[in-house]
Amino acid sequence: MGFPILSLMIFTPVVGMAVVMMLNKDNFKLIRWVSTGFSIIPLILSLILAAGYDSSTSAMQFVEKASWIPSLSIQYFLGVDGLSVPMLFLTTLLSTISLIVSFNITNRVKEYFAFFLLLEAGMLGVFASLDFFLFYVFWEVMLVPMYFLIGIWGGPRKEYAAIKFFLYTLFGSIFMLVGILIMYLSTTPHTLDMMELITKGSAFSHSMQIMVWVFFFVAFAIKVPIFPFHTWLPDAHVEAPTAVSIILAGVLLKMGTYGFLRISYPMLPYGTNYFAYPFAILGLIGIIYGALVSMAQTDLKKLVAYSSVSHMGYCVLGMAVFFIDQKSGQPHITGLAGCYFQMFSHGLITGAMFLLVGVLYDRAHTREIAAFGGLGSKLPVYTAFMSVFAMASLGLPGMSGFVAEFMVFIGSFPKYPVITGLAVIGVVLTAGYILRMVQRMFLGEFNTKWSGLTEINTREIIAVTPLLLLTVALGVYPKPLITMISATLQNIVTQVMR
Repeated sequence: MGFPILSLMIFTPVVGMAVVMMLNKDNFKLIRWVSTGFSIIPLILSLILAAGYDSSTSAMQFVEKASWIPSLSIQYFLGVDGLSVPMLFLTTLLSTISLIVSFNITNRVKEYFAFFLLLEAGMLGVFASLDFFLFYVFWEVMLVPMYFLIGIWGGPRKEYAAIKFFLYTLFGSIFMLVGILIMYLSTTPHTLDMMELITKGSAFSHSMQIMVWVFFFVAFAIKVPIFPFHTWLPDAHVEAPTAVSIILAGVLLKMGTYGFLRISYPMLPYGTNYFAYPFAILGLIGIIYGALVSMAQTDLKKLVAYSSVSHMGYCVLGMAVFFIDQKSGQPHITGLAGCYFQMFSHGLITGAMFLLVGVLYDRAHTREIAAFGGLGSKLPVYTAFMSVFAMASLGLPGMSGFVAEFMVFIGSFPKYPVITGLAVIGVVLTAGYILRMVQRMFLGEFNTKWSGLTEINTREIIAVTPLLLLTVALGVYPKPLITMISATLQNIVTQVMR
């Protein structure tokens, strides 16, 4: 084991949390900057990780492995591949941005920033763990700080939203734990090593694979969220503080799709093939349903929240496509690549939109779309940022959202032509609710009620600019991300089709 870059990345925020808890609770400025500093370190490490990653192979890299609880075959096992590296970068980037956005928090500041650092550690641990026990520990660790961040610093219905989020996720976690135990007891010798379970996956009986696949499906579908497991999301988003909404949309939803690709697909190939068509239908339902419900929203934050249900539907549709190309004999990964690209792109775009919704709410103390009008003349810089991300959300060419959706459609059409054709309707519906929102809020006659509104400030511009640059960069030149994930996705398709 070489330099433990993954352990350092995961546990630096934990050290930061301990340091923050020892600071004077009234020294808000020091708490904010110390927390941000401890979040920047994993961000730098994630960039080093990405720079040193060899994208030509699907093998695990930067592996750290040590015996932990030998009697139960539990190991401290970390490693990354094309699935993990971009998600680790996205997590560290959005965590740092979220902490910068949180500088306006004045209630129980020390506890807020400590919980946020613990949340970051849990998220990073999920994306790097290769032992099921370790994976489950980090998965559960995230629950506690998220519960308190919503329940203490949220909106008027914060307790309801926090409890609903906690119960939904805990319900899914119980199903995941049962699935893990079944797989553990089905191997001889018993193991929780994910790499070993992937190797042995095709040997599991078909009935066992279908049963365990359903258990994992419940856990991951709640996180995505897939219809009809989505009802916790709008409440959590609307009541959560801005920074928590950014993390919810940008990282936590991706853990569901990551779980499918890391666990369900390679470990349970028969179950994956068995449920592929229903999976595609659920993706279609999510795309259309999420877009239709978004059209009905009058609250800006609810509109963005329900748009996440629609946009994550593209991920689900893309995940339902995997086959070996008959002509070339190579794994067909366009759909899966579109799914992953959408995961990353959605984290950037929707994270930025929640950030910008929070910027406006801090000044106006309302999120009602109808309350505004003509803001473009009063807040030109803010309007420019919001308009760019609105266009990215509806899939404007030149933005990362377009690349993701285009790849999903190109990938899924050969296998599901009717479902794909219907899914394209989602693009039209998305354009409808996004353009209507822009028209009502930023165009037309200025509502003089808001003559006292102030422009987006420097701190907020610093927070949102990296997301803007990445959204445009990946829209114009998507090759770096596609190259990084291709070998890993080819390996996943090969494992599913064995």
